[in-house]
Amino acid sequence: MAKIVITGGTGLVGKALEKILNERNHEVCILTRNPKQKNHYKWDLATNFIAPEALENADYIIHLAGAGIADKKWTDVRKKELISSRVDTVNLLFKKIQEQKTNLKGFISSSGISYYGAITTENIFEEDDKAGHDFISKICVEWENAAHQFSALEIPITILRTGVVLSNNGGALKKMNTPLFLSALGTGKQYIPWIHIDDLCMMYVQAVEDNNFSGIFNAAAPEHHTNASFTKTLGKVLRKFVTPFNVPKFILKLAVGELAVIVLEGSRVSTKKIETRFSFKFPSLKDALADIYK
Repeated sequence: MAKIVITGGTGLVGKALEKILNERNHEVCILTRNPKQKNHYKWDLATNFIAPEALENADYIIHLAGAGIADKKWTDVRKKELISSRVDTVNLLFKKIQEQKTNLKGFISSSGISYYGAITTENIFEEDDKAGHDFISKICVEWENAAHQFSALEIPITILRTGVVLSNNGGALKKMNTPLFLSALGTGKQYIPWIHIDDLCMMYVQAVEDNNFSGIFNAAAPEHHTNASFTKTLGKVLRKFVTPFNVPKFILKLAVGELAVIVLEGSRVSTKKIETRFSFKFPSLKDALADIYK
């Protein structure tokens, strides 16, 4: 049994992961600004505070915290918040781990497949490929650089560059299952790297339970889909009509501004590395969606 501290534990992935870790008899501590449960502990970036008892004797930190990429338009203020909520929180964790002399066995951090940039190419990105040059990739680069601080303390680091997370409890699918998104967006040729939430959670579990599971991994299912083929599969599973007309780019850009790029562009990512360490329960989109909407 390990003591695991989770940031962002009240979010979509955090809630599902906490449930699985508890079932496997791990001790889970959730860092939150508003602790309401017994295993919730206060942290506050504004005052550089983390409840000391949360980090005491902690074995692992799983860093999921971060403001929602697609929740609001990307104003200058919002852009700073998107980076700060991921990077400054890691800096605070690093500082407190040193102060309390916590002997961590591993630091495990989320990141995004957008590390490679919001572009549509024929390239299938592998973990050692270079980062992109746009804002969405900048978020991930700074996020990962912050996580790598822990190597200075000889703490193993695992980073999961995560695709679109599919769940029946909200997230991307809730937005996709609407009249607007049940049609191809833009050209429809952009790729959507995706992953079932159960597979993603089990990757985090493996990072805790398997000492050899460390490094950077593309956390996406092996089956590639474009926006058009994804939408078509979703429509079939839901038995809903998919409109034959694509939503023009300019409409999405008018609606959400610069962040439209995250749905209008996308490339494939390689899962060869993760598949040498991990066995997917849902490698097929059809099976993943059927499980979610059963």
